[in-house]
Amino acid sequence: MTENKQKTYFNWSSGKDSALALHYLLQDKNYSVDCLLTSVNSHYDRVSMHGLRKELLLKQVEAIGIPITTIELPLQPSNEDYEAIMRAKVDELLEQNYTTAAFGDIFLEDLKVYREKQLEPFGLKAVFPLWKKDTKQLLTEFIDSGFKTITVCVNGTKLDKSFVGRVIDHDFIKELPDDVDPCGENGEFHTFCFDASYFKKPVDFTIGETIYREYDNHGTKTGYWFCDLLP
Repeated sequence: MTENKQKTYFNWSSGKDSALALHYLLQDKNYSVDCLLTSVNSHYDRVSMHGLRKELLLKQVEAIGIPITTIELPLQPSNEDYEAIMRAKVDELLEQNYTTAAFGDIFLEDLKVYREKQLEPFGLKAVFPLWKKDTKQLLTEFIDSGFKTITVCVNGTKLDKSFVGRVIDHDFIKELPDDVDPCGENGEFHTFCFDASYFKKPVDFTIGETIYREYDNHGTKTGYWFCDLLP
C-alpha cells in the first residue's frame, strides 16, 4: 500500500453497484482497496440477499485480484447476531491497520447513517463513491463502460419472473416499471457482476433453475424470484 493512501476494505455484494463503486475507488489516489468483505449465509453457503453460490463469488474475486474475507451468518440471524459477528470482523480488520470502509450505497439516507454509526466506535471512516448520483445515469454508464451483470433475485411484488436471470442492458432499463429504481436501490432486484474493466477475465457460469420463495417479515409475506447460477 502506498503510504499516503487510506487502507480500505470494500463491502462487496457481488453485484453491479459494488462493481461500479469499486471501479471509482480503484481510480482514486486517496484509497488503497486491499480487501473485499462479503456477508455469506453459512447454512446455504450463498451470498446474503443475492442467493449467489459462494463458489461463484470466489471465482469473481479471483478475476478481480483483491483478497476477500467473509462474514459467516447463521440461517436467520437477529440484528444482535449480525452486529456481534460484524463487530468481531471489524476488530480483525482494525488489527490489520484498515482505516476506511467503502460501500456501494446510492441514496438511502437511513442506511448510510446506520453504517456510519456502526463504524464510528472503531474510528473507521465510511466512503460512498456512488452517493447521490442519478441511478439511471449510473446504470447507463455501467452498461456503456462494458460492465456485465445478470439479475439473480427480484422482488416479486415489484417485478415479475421475466426480470430474473436477465443480463442487464438498455432494453432492461426501458422495460422497468416507473416505480422501480433503475439500480434497484430499494431492493427491487439484485445482480451478479460477471465482467468489468478491471476483471482479469469474465466469470464463467451456467444459468440454472428459477425458484420462488416467500419470506415472513413481521407478519408480512414477500415473495422473491431467484435464478440459480452454476459455477
